[in-house]
Amino acid sequence: MTDSRTDWYSEETATFGDRLSGAREALGMTQTELAKRLGVRLATLKAWEEDRAEPRANRLQMLAGVLNVSMMWLLNGQGDGLDGPPEEGAIPGDVRAILSDIRQVRSEMGRLADRLAVLEKRLRNALKETA
Repeated sequence: MTDSRTDWYSEETATFGDRLSGAREALGMTQTELAKRLGVRLATLKAWEEDRAEPRANRLQMLAGVLNVSMMWLLNGQGDGLDGPPEEGAIPGDVRAILSDIRQVRSEMGRLADRLAVLEKRLRNALKETA
């Protein structure tokens, strides 16, 4: 049986956004504070944490340095990073599967929201043309 503390942030159980927000929270840093330190807009950082966007290589390197984790850990959960939260027992497989499904749905919702925004813009433009 695997130790849930070591695979909490693995590629199979966590997304880039999960690892980013976990590392930020472990330092007691707010999203606003981290965005300011990186020189990015708060909306940009939120998009990274919600897996709606990914940082460029230079920002990824800055993130790793500020959060004191490796770039590889941010990307795939391997390397120097955080252990999972202390737990009294391992996460059962069915709970892990539910968490994975929730992450997938959240990611899909982000993609659908972006698609909806594009369609709304197209509709507005089409309505302007007919007026």
